[in-house]
Amino acid sequence: MNGRYRDLFVSAADGLRLYARDYGPEATHALPVVCLPGLARTSADFSELAESLSQDETRPRRVLALDYRGRGRSEWDKNWQNYDVRVELNDTLQVLTAAGIEKAIFVGTSRGGLITMALSAIRPTCLAGAVLNDVGPVLEGKGLMRIRSYVGKLPSPRTMSEAGHILRQMSDAQFPRWTDDQWERLARGTWREDGDRIVLNYDPNLMKTLEALDLEMPLPDLWPLFGGLNPYPVLAIRGANSDLFAASTLAAMRESHPRLTAITVPDQGHAPAIEGELVTAVKELIAAAEASP
Repeated sequence: MNGRYRDLFVSAADGLRLYARDYGPEATHALPVVCLPGLARTSADFSELAESLSQDETRPRRVLALDYRGRGRSEWDKNWQNYDVRVELNDTLQVLTAAGIEKAIFVGTSRGGLITMALSAIRPTCLAGAVLNDVGPVLEGKGLMRIRSYVGKLPSPRTMSEAGHILRQMSDAQFPRWTDDQWERLARGTWREDGDRIVLNYDPNLMKTLEALDLEMPLPDLWPLFGGLNPYPVLAIRGANSDLFAASTLAAMRESHPRLTAITVPDQGHAPAIEGELVTAVKELIAAAEASP
């Protein structure tokens, strides 16, 4: 156990061991929040948000932040084809059941947003509100190609400072104002220290799921899944420099969803860090969800 959160280990339906950070009081009237990271990211990405929500002086709440199979502290899968949104959706439901969470507000970054939209289709009763961080019902092929170019293919850095430099060289155009400290913090979610070595914090076989994508073919139509979020308040966040989530898609989402708040974050790309003013925006979304009948 960390001083800020409890370690939660759960068995998936196929027996694989899954991990989540479990922040805040387990028994509270405040709606819990479930944080779902991006494709090759981990629960650590939500640390600032989770600490702010779980330690709120007036209304502390439980926050669960997940590591998908093959990422972070969750077990790697021997079959890379199980690194699939449908399997990860089922894993998420297993974690919710084990944690005793029946209804929550979901904060989904990129892939986590896809899982959140899918939840609205198969388990709508577990949703009370949603935050979609740099993801929507249309994914841009350019962004997917860029992600495919580096996932599982990054060099092995000698230090975390060098790791941050690698990420900066790769994505500086998306985050031109980020500091060395911010890049190193991002790097600590990408790699981990393993004795004297620094190794990837996810199964490199994750890249095979991207290699299997045929980007010449039309991408799936996710508008019906997004429509499943209509009964709930939604906060949609877009990085102004994002190449995965187009401004036109965000505009169309605002037109089709009656209770959607849209925020564009300047000088950030895919995907904005949920910190500072974005934490305040998430709190406002939570307040709207709790005020809903």
